[in-house]
Amino acid sequence: MKKVNEVLEEKLLPIAAKLGNNKILIAIRDGITLSMPLIIIGSLFLVIASFPIEAWTNWLTEIGIDGYLWKGVDSSFGLMGLIASFGIANSLARQYNVDGVSAGIISLSSFIVVTPFGEGGIPVGFMGSKGLFVAMVLGIISALIFQWFINHNIQIKLPDAVPPAVARSFSALIPGAVIITLWLVVFAILDMTGIGNIHELLLKVLGGPLGLLGNNIFGTVISILLNSAFWFVGIHGGNVVNSILKPIWLMNSDANRLIFQADKFAELPHIITEPFIDNFVYMGGGGATIGLVIVIAIMARRKKASQITKTMAPLTLTPGLFNINEPAMFGLPVVMNISLLIPFILAPVANAIICYFAMSTGLVAKTTGIAVSWTMPPIISGFLTTGGHISGAILQIVCIIVDIAIYWGFYRTVEKQNLELEAAESDITV
Repeated sequence: MKKVNEVLEEKLLPIAAKLGNNKILIAIRDGITLSMPLIIIGSLFLVIASFPIEAWTNWLTEIGIDGYLWKGVDSSFGLMGLIASFGIANSLARQYNVDGVSAGIISLSSFIVVTPFGEGGIPVGFMGSKGLFVAMVLGIISALIFQWFINHNIQIKLPDAVPPAVARSFSALIPGAVIITLWLVVFAILDMTGIGNIHELLLKVLGGPLGLLGNNIFGTVISILLNSAFWFVGIHGGNVVNSILKPIWLMNSDANRLIFQADKFAELPHIITEPFIDNFVYMGGGGATIGLVIVIAIMARRKKASQITKTMAPLTLTPGLFNINEPAMFGLPVVMNISLLIPFILAPVANAIICYFAMSTGLVAKTTGIAVSWTMPPIISGFLTTGGHISGAILQIVCIIVDIAIYWGFYRTVEKQNLELEAAESDITV
């Protein structure tokens, strides 16, 4: 076990640390996360408008409120890409110690520039989930160009007496003009050559390869393995792996949402979505540690339980039920604990496989695009994200039982080691 730990520390930890501190990955994570409050708010409107009681939905239609609720849904989900274009550039620029707000506004303007206008204005789809790839590429490139100009002092500088807000606006003029002109030229070239627009181009170029990982169970299992590997060495796996695949999962979620919004009884196209990953695969957090914290709580009730188990049970169970697993990860710890590596990998993989086949066979309803807060406890989240289907809650209960079974034997070994260590320390004291 010591040799395995040494290999992990010497080989995997440096790689994980570099990826975890990568400016671009951090920017993508922060930028997409910026739109999550809107998605959750839109999900509240979606739940109210489509609550699975026919008398309720009929009443909403009769009094004429349902249309306003759906307007709220479209006006929140439909801004996902637009908000991300600002957030990604803002985050990346700030990491280079330049004005993030100006970089974000320029990126947002550039996003509008490359987006084709239809007869009714800007297509909502491109401002929403379909625009995420453009938001990523455009936000990163725009922020890099912006910081280069500022850090090379190619800007308009005003006297110190000028208010900071005005000074920042003038500083952004030169890089802003260059960046927006660049994206206007890109739009014109694609339009005149008949290629189409950058949204459709990047959906093919980036959507295809990422879809191989994000749209099927085999790629999902690979992403889980990588997520667990990073978490195991102390790097937030979700921030590294999920930030890459999140655009695919969000697009899948939104595609399901649009179909569900049009017809609540229609067959939804995607199983692997953002709620599928967050609320079914990673119950309790990375490694599906809800099974682990329940096992600790059960063993803590034994008379001969170790002191560390008794201490950690209340500290890990309550946060774990709300998908907060840092107390277990770093307090138990799970990080770099080779005794818990196998269940830490197996539990989320088992959840993914069970849930995938349960949904693909029609035993359980698919996620409808409704997003809930990542701290929403299991069973409740399963019911809500599947559009009010009890099957979603039952599936989560089944997975929790499986997770408990997976962690049980391994934590018994850990508990045995804890008892032996405490006995040895007691003998030394005596």
